[in-house]
Amino acid sequence: MVTFARVVEAKGFSEAARRTGASKSQVSKSVARLEHSLGVRLLNRSTRGLSLTEAGAAFYQHCARVADEAAQAAEAVSELQSGSHGVVRLTAPVAFGRLHVAPAVADYLARHPGLTIEMTVTDRVVDLVDEGYDLAIRIAREPNLHLVAREFAPVRRVICATPGYFRRRGVPATPHELERHNCLHYTRFGSRSEWRLHNAQGEIVVPIKGSLRIDDDDALSQAVLGGLGVALLPTFIIGRELQAGRLEAVLCDYVPLERRIYAVHLANPHLPPKVRAFIDFVRARFGPQPYWDRMDQPWPGPPDDAP
Repeated sequence: MVTFARVVEAKGFSEAARRTGASKSQVSKSVARLEHSLGVRLLNRSTRGLSLTEAGAAFYQHCARVADEAAQAAEAVSELQSGSHGVVRLTAPVAFGRLHVAPAVADYLARHPGLTIEMTVTDRVVDLVDEGYDLAIRIAREPNLHLVAREFAPVRRVICATPGYFRRRGVPATPHELERHNCLHYTRFGSRSEWRLHNAQGEIVVPIKGSLRIDDDDALSQAVLGGLGVALLPTFIIGRELQAGRLEAVLCDYVPLERRIYAVHLANPHLPPKVRAFIDFVRARFGPQPYWDRMDQPWPGPPDDAP
């Protein structure tokens, strides 16, 4: 039953054999014996690949649960003997992964030496099923409805520039005064040259123009720190600069629609303890009021200028 579930998930005998460490012949014979014992065909085989029969689709649901329970039983025994162990595969966005998830991973592994974390840093939305990930850290307005999402913290974006820039160009007192400033535009949210801001009265659309359009927040923050202009930047990138006074936030009553940070994983009533424990750790570290939004809260780990 476990072998059959692995064949379905791998979409073929060869890949299932590779994942399980068995030979292709062993995997094929195992599924054939299962079909013989049940007296029903579970898989349609053709030159184009495998497909489930109606009986196979129904049977797979039960086999998948059996495989999951067997894996968790083995993991539970191992954890009783040796504590946290195994591999957790996770993915995170580039900027947030570099600044926050990677330091969290380092601290977590120092506490759990038997664990290995395989982390992919990418702004691409990774398919957890097809690519074999346990967990993804995502920034979104709403999580994917087909995944289990646990919220960490809000993502705030603020209008900011260096104190020197504001001395040269003046501090905008209203959103519409931004039209006279060099507004640097983050293009990943759209190519239109406008900022959609919200306050208690509703939405304000501010036309902007500037000398830089860029698709990376981290690179954008470097341009702002160089005194080039004003930008809407997430505080998880510039929190230290705001705390140190290297950047100043203005028009703080006007903000874009809020995004949030989530940990997402596949629906699983028996989430592996190693995954659950890591989620609990980063939730406590990042939320509910993240350290990058607190002027009195230092960031974990060494400062940027540490040797």
